[in-house]
Amino acid sequence: VQLQASGGGLVQAGGSLRLSCAASGRTLSDYVTGWFRQDPGKEREFVAAIDWSGYRTYDASVKGRSTISRDNAKNTVHLQLNSLKPEDTAIYSCAVDDKYRGDIYVSFYLYEYWGQGTQVTVSS
Repeated sequence: VQLQASGGGLVQAGGSLRLSCAASGRTLSDYVTGWFRQDPGKEREFVAAIDWSGYRTYDASVKGRSTISRDNAKNTVHLQLNSLKPEDTAIYSCAVDDKYRGDIYVSFYLYEYWGQGTQVTVSS
């Protein structure tokens, strides 16, 4: 299974970014895909996830400012980040939980496959 994350960049506070996670080796519509972020010196934290049915869940820190979605034709999950804040600065990684049609978990250690991460930097 390979996950390719993209879409990060440098934006000003209040701006938007759309992150993408393209997968091969697994059909994302049968698994849970999550986005996590990590700032150096801090723990990896849950951002959002979408399960096989399309159910979505968000961390409180991004709820209302972000949307996770899936393009089944392209086997890609997107994370739209709006109203970005400097505290959103981190490396964002996508991950897949390899349990077929499993439940969403927010603990990063329950996800088996990881993309390489994409840097999001928000300037004030």
